[in-house]
Amino acid sequence: MKIEVSHESPISMLPISLEYNDYGYALVHLFETHPEYYKYYKTLRTETNTPVLLDNSIFELGKSFEPKKYVKWIESLEPNYYIVPDVLESCDGTIKAWNDWMSYYTDNTSALGNGALKIGVVQGSNWNDLVKCYKFMSDQADYVAISFDYSYYEYTGEITTTSAGKKLQLWCSGRQRFIHQLIDEGIWRWDKPHHLLGCSLAKEFKYYVDNNIYNIKSVDTSNPVVAGIKGLKYNDSFGLDYKPSTMLADLIEHEVTEEQTDYIMYNTKMFKKIINRHVSLGTAISML
Repeated sequence: MKIEVSHESPISMLPISLEYNDYGYALVHLFETHPEYYKYYKTLRTETNTPVLLDNSIFELGKSFEPKKYVKWIESLEPNYYIVPDVLESCDGTIKAWNDWMSYYTDNTSALGNGALKIGVVQGSNWNDLVKCYKFMSDQADYVAISFDYSYYEYTGEITTTSAGKKLQLWCSGRQRFIHQLIDEGIWRWDKPHHLLGCSLAKEFKYYVDNNIYNIKSVDTSNPVVAGIKGLKYNDSFGLDYKPSTMLADLIEHEVTEEQTDYIMYNTKMFKKIINRHVSLGTAISML
């Protein structure tokens, strides 16, 4: 199996980001404040064959980007995929947001009829609500997304080491166990592509490859990029046992130094190794 990856990057890294990204992952709220950021992703759509996924910026804003503004950016960018507005930790709120979106924009063919795949995010605060939302999204959405940091994982995850932060381990193993249980109980939809939103510890993704959960098609995470900016080097195919707390959106204007670029290029190559994407280790090492 092959998991496509995209690592959100500062504007200064965008010109070379396709060296480590399989597709573009754009945060819609940054379009309003950074026109050069929007221009980059529009160029990907118009001048290359690189797919672009548009995110509703809920992780950065705490709530989904305002829907009426969001649809205008969808019309303008014409992404290959976009994440439909959702509500953090709320199954019913997310289902309502989905239905409101579909109802309000049913006649807007440029937003919903241009071939862009609609990504539905699973939300909930307990097993029953997460399953309810998962079943809804797997029926309605073109693509199903599962987040890395549900509070539910803090009760179901496992702590296996003292070297990594407690919550990071719970989130890491919690998503693995959630997906494993969906499969065990016959709920997992093998006919639908899945996207994994973010990560706590990069080592998490090896599990999905080793267990051939082949319809996990894509993942986004700025982890190796933010780590590189902070001067942190991945430990080969393990990654890091901790996570920089800074969001990439807060570093969008950061001018990356040559040394930071070297770390980012190394970390992103090691991330590929974690998911069993073959890289030239010698080339990666020679960069440092």
